[in-house]
Amino acid sequence: MTHMKTVTFKNRNWDVAAVLRLPEDFDAGKKYPAIVCAHPISSCKEQTSGAVYGDALTKAGFITLAFDASTQGASGGEPRFSEDPATRVEDFRCAVDYLVTQPFVDEARIGVLGVCGGGGYAISAATTDHRFRAVGTVVAANYGRLMREGDMSPDAPLKTLAAIAQQRTAEAKGAAPLIAGYIPNSVEERVKAGITDIDIKEAVEYYRTPRGQQAGSPNKLRFTSTGPAMSWDAFAFTEEFLIQPLHIVIGSVPGGFGSYRDGFELYRRARSSQKALQVVQGASHYDLYDQPEVTGKALEQLIPFYKKHLGS
Repeated sequence: MTHMKTVTFKNRNWDVAAVLRLPEDFDAGKKYPAIVCAHPISSCKEQTSGAVYGDALTKAGFITLAFDASTQGASGGEPRFSEDPATRVEDFRCAVDYLVTQPFVDEARIGVLGVCGGGGYAISAATTDHRFRAVGTVVAANYGRLMREGDMSPDAPLKTLAAIAQQRTAEAKGAAPLIAGYIPNSVEERVKAGITDIDIKEAVEYYRTPRGQQAGSPNKLRFTSTGPAMSWDAFAFTEEFLIQPLHIVIGSVPGGFGSYRDGFELYRRARSSQKALQVVQGASHYDLYDQPEVTGKALEQLIPFYKKHLGS
């Protein structure tokens, strides 16, 4: 059986909480390929990134490191519940810094896998940190695009920036921080709000019910932290710098979070000479979080991809 260890690594002056999974028959005297596993926005390491993909990749022979984003889950960092792209991307670099100090990790065979927003962050990190030798994404979403589109009204980004500015000024003058939710807090709340988009519907069913609910994923977002994402692109400079082998997984059922079209955009933009776009037929965004049949289809291609480019 595989082995799990709770570990921490540093980002600036705080600890990032992580779970290190070691393969069956692990031998500390050997060197193994390793994969950093990144959770979706609003998620935590105990959900899809670690419990589904990290676990499966470890069973396939890889060391995996699933971590909680800084300021979230069990990780340190202030202000709490921030969603700042620069800090999120730095978490990935710090995860590699940790792995290369472990004597049983082959520093020339480190990969990354990101789910949803974690996939967008994984792309951004790998674009400029080429210690990641193979890059995989599952329903990767470009958080910057999501923030800019907002509710799809013509002036949505400008309205959001105005609201952020107003809130920052209020907090600078002593107001309490505005901690919002990413999604409705319950199925009943979603229905009452009249929200029918499949991604939000299934997000509530995943995050706010026993299906996927975890203490490290409390549906809390510091509103003023979202400002930097308005001018951030998860896929920036991929045309120039993203040269690593790349495997992109999306579901064929599109939803409001846009991972379907982001998958095609990433495939088009990435400079990688070895790249593939896998469309899992009949699968929605959240099916690819935890539903065994469709996550199994994703892993049927992800595992050979990593074995090819990282060894086993």
